[in-house]
Amino acid sequence: MTEHLPSSGNTEAVVIIKAAPQVGQRHGETVCCAGLDLYGQWLRLYPVSFRLLDANKKFGRWDRIKFKWRRPNDDPRPESRRVDQDSIEISGELKRGERERFLTKSIITSLQRERNAGRSLALLKPDIIEFVAEKKSSSDIDEEAKRFDALRAQGDLFSKQATPYRPCPFRFKYRYRTEDGERFGTCQDWEIEATYFNWSNNYGETKALDQLQRVFGEEYPKKGMLLAMGTHSLYPDTWLINGVIRLDDVRQSSLF
Repeated sequence: MTEHLPSSGNTEAVVIIKAAPQVGQRHGETVCCAGLDLYGQWLRLYPVSFRLLDANKKFGRWDRIKFKWRRPNDDPRPESRRVDQDSIEISGELKRGERERFLTKSIITSLQRERNAGRSLALLKPDIIEFVAEKKSSSDIDEEAKRFDALRAQGDLFSKQATPYRPCPFRFKYRYRTEDGERFGTCQDWEIEATYFNWSNNYGETKALDQLQRVFGEEYPKKGMLLAMGTHSLYPDTWLINGVIRLDDVRQSSLF
């Protein structure tokens, strides 16, 4: 007997992933977000026009949010949900002392095993080999800026409410090892970009990059970190780094 899955509903989840904004033809400027519901099940929340949300709806990592959703018609990934943005309500925050226990059962060490099981979101405990800041070309930065500017010029009053988006001049990447072997990929975590801009404005580009290398390339791997991973919607065998999560108490004993 085939299990009947609901096509819509109301859910409460803890936000784990908030990637940097992207511009698409169908949904305009959106942010890919994901979280774990209170039963530990992954949910991909999309599309979320985060910078256009009311201030009381602008959630952060570890916030508990309630929202209405429906299953998308154009995304077969089982965790994907279309979110009713007007229904978003921040209901609390997962406290620091609760985070390890909440995440432990979701931590994995093999992306291939998750893919074989039909899953498209994962919380990976890798061995970090290196953290890389790769300078974007001027043409890449200009093209990225033009996409956001074009959206604002379309005459959509809602789009014009958001301040202009400033593309980050660097791509931040990790080379890392899993049970399946070595991988190298771009990290789309919005917090890393925001940290770069903050430190660059305060200390200059060179010092900002040095600090990023120290924190994300050395301190985080040493003290304990996880990579929040998600598959590409068009290329299901391609895993993307959507977020970096540091926990002081991510212990190897938690993984087995």
